[in-house]
Amino acid sequence: MIEFIQIMMLPFLACLVLAGIHSYLGFHVIERQVIFVDLALAQIAVLGASFALIIGKDFDGAIAYWLSLSFTIVGAAIFSLTRFKKERIPQEAIIGITYVVSAALVILVLSRSGEGDEHIKQSLVGNILLVSFPEVVKIAVIYMVVGIIHYIFREKFFMVSSKNAQKAFGNGINVKFWDFLFYVTLGIVVTSSVKIAGVLLVFSFLVVPAVCAMLFTDKLKVRLILGWLVGFIVSVLGIIVSYFCDLPTGACVVATFGVVLIVLTLFSGGKYAC
Repeated sequence: MIEFIQIMMLPFLACLVLAGIHSYLGFHVIERQVIFVDLALAQIAVLGASFALIIGKDFDGAIAYWLSLSFTIVGAAIFSLTRFKKERIPQEAIIGITYVVSAALVILVLSRSGEGDEHIKQSLVGNILLVSFPEVVKIAVIYMVVGIIHYIFREKFFMVSSKNAQKAFGNGINVKFWDFLFYVTLGIVVTSSVKIAGVLLVFSFLVVPAVCAMLFTDKLKVRLILGWLVGFIVSVLGIIVSYFCDLPTGACVVATFGVVLIVLTLFSGGKYAC
């Protein structure tokens, strides 16, 4: 048991930090009906890190991080500018195209590196088992700042994310600015998360807890609490299974998210699913 705590404590703390901010942001993503925006931004972040590798910098170094963040901010600008009052083309289509093109570019860029295949795998599943305490503290501080921004401007964020966002346009609110700020803050979170957790785990933390909570209630505060609980419980279960079955931690947590979602869906009866 002592060995288990020593090995898995930092990955567990990292998962808790990820669950805290991603569960909240997941509600915005679902309300906006841009489910795959996290995957797109994560892939853009990986693309930035890939360019750092090509110019001779460490894939996990500071230069790679700032390149990733710069690429992600450009992606945030694209997504905010492609949301219109009357949409002829669903924004999800733009997001899907961005993801596919970014993924293709990552493959092309990393094909010039002898370690390209390994970095592609790392970008998908991460290596949260090797996370360090300074990294956990760093992402906790970053997410805390993002959380404070969202709390201060929560009314604006929820207004432009809601299904009644047309009212925001009608009330003279600068929707594109708040869209851009939302995607930038989401991009900052994703850029920091992908480095340690990988694209798949980051997407799972963003979407699955929010979906699970929405199966049981339509009250925002209760949804947030349930989302955090799901993220906490799945982190515990996934890490325990990973340790005792000697399985990759990130992939194991993702699979546990899938199992828990199926169980909760059957249990809920789909009362609030729509």
